[in-house]
Amino acid sequence: MNGKLGIGFVGVGWMGSVQLKRLLERDDVEVRHVCQPDKPGALRVLDELGLPHSLYTPDYDQVVADKGIDCVWLVSPNRFHGPQSIQALQAGKHVFCEKPCATKYDEYCTQLELARSNPRLMTFVDYILYFDAMEQNLREMVARDEFGAITQIQVNYRHPINIAGDKAWKLSREVMGDAMGMGIIHSLSVIYWIMQSQARPVSVFASAMPAQVRPFEALSIWNIQIHFDNGATGFCFGNIDTSKGYDAYHNLSGTKGGFIFDSQTDHSHKVRLWSEKTTDGRWIYPLDAARCEREGVGQLAWPADTSTPDSGDVIHHQTAEAVGHFLECVKSGRQSPLSFVNAAPITELGWAALVSAELKRPVELPLEPAAAREILARADSAASA
Repeated sequence: MNGKLGIGFVGVGWMGSVQLKRLLERDDVEVRHVCQPDKPGALRVLDELGLPHSLYTPDYDQVVADKGIDCVWLVSPNRFHGPQSIQALQAGKHVFCEKPCATKYDEYCTQLELARSNPRLMTFVDYILYFDAMEQNLREMVARDEFGAITQIQVNYRHPINIAGDKAWKLSREVMGDAMGMGIIHSLSVIYWIMQSQARPVSVFASAMPAQVRPFEALSIWNIQIHFDNGATGFCFGNIDTSKGYDAYHNLSGTKGGFIFDSQTDHSHKVRLWSEKTTDGRWIYPLDAARCEREGVGQLAWPADTSTPDSGDVIHHQTAEAVGHFLECVKSGRQSPLSFVNAAPITELGWAALVSAELKRPVELPLEPAAAREILARADSAASA
């Protein structure tokens, strides 16, 4: 192994192939297996990356049984994330898992139990927006009290999931799970991390409706309201059915400032903010350096290449940052903020939205596991009937 971390990579589709490329750019890992049922697809990716066909296996059991594997990397279809991560943890492997960490509540509970009882095993749920530069700036500004006490926050996720050609399997609720797992959970993760320095979520009220344009089996249009223990409220409008492009609109209102991000606007004007503390109460556009200079706030301008969450294309995501972060966690023995345990409050927001929509009323956090299990099982049964 030459001191390198052994990787068992599972799932080399659109997102997986990009993550595999990021791993191959590093000199501290060795990819020992590439696993998925679709052999021609896997071999095509191996050829593109100049890797030997001998790395391919259709057998996940072979991956977790390999004593040279330190980390199992799960970018398989959503419904496999729960069972495969559970098997990996039981085999003593570190786990990098694409979101969602599970599509069944029972699997999520088992994951959490295994992760808590094996703290030396590093786990990670890929809520990729955590690594976006704008999101990091926003979290830090809130923590520095630049906007005062946050009273209202809205983060949308409207993104027409690609179902073209061989991606039509994403229409299946059995394969993909609910719309939370298909992307809306990203908005909930952003809301959670922005508010984390000030408050914790205490209840969720959600409603949903079926897709209106494309034949998704899962409920695809969501309205989610989150209440926090300081009285603040969070909102998310989610839609994976249709949208005019990728919409990750943010609107944050505080007692001493505010912040707006509009992914549908030209780059220099995507972000605007005001703060009694730093902008003397004036709205500024931190991505427009020339305007900041003219208005006497040049020191507050952000670098022109600051990333913003305005693309659903994984090529534009902070994949290298997420990959490097997890590997550093493995080497240091320190759990990520996005570990199964540490990210559980985000995952709970998703489950709570599903429970609330089923009950048609607000639900308190944390969820009571037995009740949540019964309600979600009933919803699953009704959906598959």
